[in-house]
Amino acid sequence: MPDTRSKAAGLLRLTPLALAAMLLSGPSHAADWKIAPRLDLRESYSDNVGLQRQEDAHSSFISEASPSVLISTNGPRLKVSAEAGWRQYWYSDSDAPNLQNSERRYNANAQAMVVDQLLYVDARASGSREQISAFGPVSDNTYSSTNRADIRTWQISPYVRHRFGSRADLMARYTRDSVEGGGTGFGNSMASTRMVDLSSGTAFTTIGWNLSHYHQDLSERLAGDSSSENSSVGLRWSVIRRFSLTANAGYDKYEYAALGERTAGRSWMGGFIWTPSTRTSVQASFGHRFFGKTGSLVSSYRTQRSVWNLNYSDQVTTTRSQFVLPAAIDTAAMLDSLFATAYPDPVARQAAVQAYIAATGLPASLADSINYLSNRYIRVKRLQGAAIFRGARSNLSFSVYDEDRLALSTQQSDSALLLGQLASLNDSTTQRGANANLDYRLSPRSNAFVNVAISNARSLATDISSHSRQLRLGLNHRFAPKTQGSIELRHTRGNQYQITSGNYRENAVIATLSVLY
Repeated sequence: MPDTRSKAAGLLRLTPLALAAMLLSGPSHAADWKIAPRLDLRESYSDNVGLQRQEDAHSSFISEASPSVLISTNGPRLKVSAEAGWRQYWYSDSDAPNLQNSERRYNANAQAMVVDQLLYVDARASGSREQISAFGPVSDNTYSSTNRADIRTWQISPYVRHRFGSRADLMARYTRDSVEGGGTGFGNSMASTRMVDLSSGTAFTTIGWNLSHYHQDLSERLAGDSSSENSSVGLRWSVIRRFSLTANAGYDKYEYAALGERTAGRSWMGGFIWTPSTRTSVQASFGHRFFGKTGSLVSSYRTQRSVWNLNYSDQVTTTRSQFVLPAAIDTAAMLDSLFATAYPDPVARQAAVQAYIAATGLPASLADSINYLSNRYIRVKRLQGAAIFRGARSNLSFSVYDEDRLALSTQQSDSALLLGQLASLNDSTTQRGANANLDYRLSPRSNAFVNVAISNARSLATDISSHSRQLRLGLNHRFAPKTQGSIELRHTRGNQYQITSGNYRENAVIATLSVLY
């Protein structure tokens, strides 16, 4: 097996050149760069600071300093959105178990046009703490290390787009990405992906077509080498102006240490695309792949004061792919659509969205199941829905999800992750949950919010289950244009099944002072 670390080191040496090419790809100086430093100071008290079982709970005061910075630009040739932050913790009870002293988070995305209307480069990187297991404690408690691991990802993707007049459009993309799991039994991995898509141009108004080919080679430290390949041909028939029928046929091929099921075969899909207005879109399909019947749904609806999303997907994927390209409904994207009328400028709208998320305590993604760590190929069937309502003085968001995961490759690569647990715990799992957030503007400077989150996980192979319930109540007040404070009460309770099982509960109060520069 190739040395993953040596590949990573080689590519990282090329990263500065890629970033330099993006920065020098055009007159990016013509675009406005927005740099917004921020400092959050928090003082908290928790009666179960490490999210332990009730009989092992420790209480502690927690002091936290969290500097961060948001950098963005939206130029014609270069678009950047990057946020990075650091959290440092101090505890009154330094002997409490399962605590972390610091945390680093970052998320950066960049798109550049290197050669006008021909060569482009996308790049992204992220670092965050994620859940190790769907059967461990789930909470917004950020200082506990229980059931959490540091996950770091990066991706560089140059691609070519070319238009053959009005007859055809070509896109050819190469992607190199890495996911590292911080030594938790989640293997570090590198992937190389090649994708080519040739589709009909504007000359084809009634009948459209496309040809596509996708191939990925994956090198994973614990699971070894594997690959996936998908080829397809598709047709689209515009029956009427806003309604089209679609058909697709192809072949899938996966190479991994399988559990005995098929890993290759023909596929076909049929469906429709319906866009009755600029505010409504529905795209649905149904068909068959080598693993059985399958389907998909992508739908959205927008009014002047609300945004609705309902999606369904059924795919063969991996945990690391979910980290590189998350499948959850992005909170910022929905708010961006909702705020489009009030903030026409994209950069100003992004700042307004981020400020709203920070003030109301909304999560980064809605309808989000736990992407628990696994080194195996899995089939994921996910139904998720979300809606956001914007009123004169209040805003309401809610989301639901229902997800089934079926492991397709062998258990051996997960032995380090499941140490002390049943080997078949992650063979077949289901997760269901919901989240609701209501905020109310008390005055031009103050608002109150309440957030309720519930989640349930069950292992179908072992009949082991766990659940989590969380209630958050908060009050925010803006003291000055760039200074605001908040106070929050949090109650979390649930049960867990990891190396030891039992119930856990936490009550916490958090006071925060935030300063923008």
